[in-house]
Amino acid sequence: MSTDENRSTAFIERLGHEVRRRRKAGGMTVQTLADRSGLSRRMLTQIEQGTANPSLVTVDKIAHALGVDFAALSAPTSTEPLQVSEPTEVWRNDAGSRAVLHAAGSRRGGPELWEWTLQPGDRYDAEPDPPGTEELLLVTAGSLVLTADHQAVTLTPGMSARLASDRTYSYAAPTSQTTFVRVVQPTA
Repeated sequence: MSTDENRSTAFIERLGHEVRRRRKAGGMTVQTLADRSGLSRRMLTQIEQGTANPSLVTVDKIAHALGVDFAALSAPTSTEPLQVSEPTEVWRNDAGSRAVLHAAGSRRGGPELWEWTLQPGDRYDAEPDPPGTEELLLVTAGSLVLTADHQAVTLTPGMSARLASDRTYSYAAPTSQTTFVRVVQPTA
């Protein structure tokens, strides 16, 4: 098993453990969490058992239903003033596009540092984040087509953008492999 696969497996196991822990601490049944998140009981059970690899949108739905943010469910927690993080592959599709969480703030709604790679011709359609959420993007290779509110812009290496991500938006790599850094500041 490769290092990336080990990290993905560790992420899935950590996520399942944290969802179960927070659900039980909140006095919720699996069905209650399913109802609040809009997901099936079966999907939640598989996530808690570490046998499902949920999408970013699914993890966000669970986090919101539990009253926490994405990082609270996915990033290792520490109260140390300095924490070195291992990169964690959180999302990958069949085309080889992926999203890696490098670090997350320790408080709810703290910043998250991501590295995304999209393969040529690939696209990621995102669901709206909570109201007031913003992200910053910096393209490091290729070209990124960023679309929000029916407005599309193309960013090339060295270009950056601020996106109010509390609306439907998408990332696309039209012709070449594209890599970009994403810093998101969820609303608390």
